[in-house]
Amino acid sequence: MLTTFDEFLWAIIGLLLTISGVFIEVAMPVPTAWPVDSNQIDIYSLGVTLQVGAVLLVGCLGGKNAGALSQIAYLVLGLSGVQVFSQGGGLSYVQEPTFGYLLGFLPGAWICGYLAFRKQRRLEVILLSCLGGLIAIHLTGMIYLTGLSILQVSPINWGESIWQYSVLPLFGQLIVMCAVAVIAFLFRRILFY
Repeated sequence: MLTTFDEFLWAIIGLLLTISGVFIEVAMPVPTAWPVDSNQIDIYSLGVTLQVGAVLLVGCLGGKNAGALSQIAYLVLGLSGVQVFSQGGGLSYVQEPTFGYLLGFLPGAWICGYLAFRKQRRLEVILLSCLGGLIAIHLTGMIYLTGLSILQVSPINWGESIWQYSVLPLFGQLIVMCAVAVIAFLFRRILFY
């Protein structure tokens, strides 16, 4: 089981992964002809970054406390003005429609970490814990969008925002989630926990 020092270390790693994940776009190589030749492979963007993957990975490897602590630190850094969010930082960022999804990183990481360490270390348990974290991120984001829409804090169209921030990136995030589950499973086997 993880010690307090381990959780703190994973929280720092999670913070660094979340910050760097903003800048790394997920792409997938797709062969355009058979048999596969190196000149016939196209790269297609999945329209998401590795940020959600970093949130889920720290939950799966560091547990609920490390996951939550890393995301609290991330939000505090971003709201204090450090440019760690995808479109900057500062207190005015709370008016952005994507801020609800950033808030969702906190329950997403906590739920993922809680579920990943509840049962035996098995790939399907880790995959389901990642799914729980991803659902928490999207639910929090949609609730925040609803609040912005009702309070008319920023000029957003609720339906278009849900489509743009929840539906469109979901396919790419599900692929990232599956990769995170496999990586977390392998790392936990290597690290014997």
